[in-house]
Amino acid sequence: MVTKTTEKIRVRLESFNHELLIQSCRKIVNILQNIELINLGIVTLPTDKRIYCVLRSPHVDKDSREHFEIRTHKRILEISYDSTINIFDLLSESELPPGVLYRICLS
Repeated sequence: MVTKTTEKIRVRLESFNHELLIQSCRKIVNILQNIELINLGIVTLPTDKRIYCVLRSPHVDKDSREHFEIRTHKRILEISYDSTINIFDLLSESELPPGVLYRICLS
């Protein structure tokens, strides 16, 4: 009886642009469709929203302020696969669009 050992890889994607993030998730899923996987899951993480308050005029009107925000959208791809396949090289060689930060963690 031959038992297959399974390994798990987590790919964490972050971007300010949610459309680029969705494109990147689709690209990774398309790359992994040709490989025999045990499980593939996409987890949506909460969006971080940072708000900055800036004075409009530094000298005169202290009550007049502007607010700016930066939203960081995040996803995690959790991939379970057979340990004989080298998925790490495929993921590290994939060309994701600029503006998307990705981290690959082996579990």
